[in-house]
Amino acid sequence: MKGADRESKEGARTSPGSVVSEKQAELRQHPQDAAALHARERAGQPVELRGHGDEAVLDDLQCKAFRFFELHVDPDTGLVLDSTQPDSPCSIAGVGFALSCYPVAVERGWMPKELALSHSLMAARFFDNADQSGAPDGVGYKGFYYHFLHADTGRRAWRSELSTIDTALLIAGFLLAAQYFSGDAAEERELRHRVQSIYARADWRWAQNGEPAVTMGWKPESGFLPWRWFGYNEAMLLYVLALAAPRCNVGVDAYQAWTSTFRWRRLYGHDVLYGGPLFLHQFSHAWLDLRGIRDGFMREHRTDYFENSRIATLVQREYATRNPRKFLRYAKDCWGFTASDGPGNGSVLTVKDAEGRRRRQRFHGYVARGAPFGPDDGTLSPWAAIASLPFAPEAVLEAVRYFEDMIGHSPKGFGFHASFNPTYPDGAPGGGWVSPWHYALNQGPIVLMIENHRTGLIWKLMRECEPIRLGLQRAGFAGGWLDRD
Repeated sequence: MKGADRESKEGARTSPGSVVSEKQAELRQHPQDAAALHARERAGQPVELRGHGDEAVLDDLQCKAFRFFELHVDPDTGLVLDSTQPDSPCSIAGVGFALSCYPVAVERGWMPKELALSHSLMAARFFDNADQSGAPDGVGYKGFYYHFLHADTGRRAWRSELSTIDTALLIAGFLLAAQYFSGDAAEERELRHRVQSIYARADWRWAQNGEPAVTMGWKPESGFLPWRWFGYNEAMLLYVLALAAPRCNVGVDAYQAWTSTFRWRRLYGHDVLYGGPLFLHQFSHAWLDLRGIRDGFMREHRTDYFENSRIATLVQREYATRNPRKFLRYAKDCWGFTASDGPGNGSVLTVKDAEGRRRRQRFHGYVARGAPFGPDDGTLSPWAAIASLPFAPEAVLEAVRYFEDMIGHSPKGFGFHASFNPTYPDGAPGGGWVSPWHYALNQGPIVLMIENHRTGLIWKLMRECEPIRLGLQRAGFAGGWLDRD
């Protein structure tokens, strides 16, 4: 490839994609009280498996990750808690992931099909009938929904924004549910009808606010947020859905506005479309089978987005191997930099690095961590590594085995801890910090990407979804399954 961008760390951190990912992480931050900030949990729960092969490991991880949704869904509304934190609200993106995980659970025998259908239909009824007045205490506006909703009332929580990306993740979950529940029973027909209504209601042209690129969101108190979906990030799914929308779809100029801000970089001998946090390379891939299909941008660079995610995964592994900032426990099989919970709130503490030297280090809370340009404060997220399983299975499975021996699983029964930081000096013997919470946006990708690796179920269902095919074609994708199927 030609023209790989060799910009500095500062250039990478201020690129459109990096700015947007960091702003989106800020929008996902939760207000935390003092007790929450100082909650502690210890690692070391032994991992007990029925077998020792890769399939046993993956089945255990996948089943435990799904348990989060099984235990945190409201059966009357289909709403799903955002996390295990006290007084957690519901996350509309979490509902989208839950809707997508239910077919996996049915196929694997973890949930009766009738219950999965009930949860999906209750969610469809809730969002189809939801208040769309744009009121500060409402549920949504113009077919979009507030990022967080109160678990008891279903209304806006935390003065959160009307989120275009989280609405896209919700719609993707509904479209998948409609594909899976394709029977003639009255409940399945109702589900499909309501899904079509929910999808058609979103006014993507309004969300453009007079320019091609889609805005990140809107608030009733202040109007549109000042940021748009520019730079390479998780917005691929958003633009595909917006291009194929039944009513107020966007034109191809919206997609072109997005891709026009992409930047290539040369990292560790690889040319790559850069995005520091791994979730940028994973979220859209959970639903979109991008293997072997290319848009105009990727045709120009003679690769595809799936291969790019593989390289991005290997870049993270190489960064941890080199460990230029000398954080504790970084290694070839110990990596995973993404948007995640963290041990601090911007505080600067004295730490001992991997070479035994003392230095001052700033620790963050929930931020979009990335490699190799940061931000990086020594926090690692096992789920981020696992969600790259389809891209680099050998590297991911080696990391999973390493994490099993290093920190084990959370005693809460949901698999690995959301994140941990061996460098953080919390005053306990041996130091280190482990997140005490689990998040829907971490657990969902584990279930979906493991399934895509094992059977391709999600990809298969979405390849048969007409809006997905249409959106990809309108974005200029061609080749592979788009030409064959």
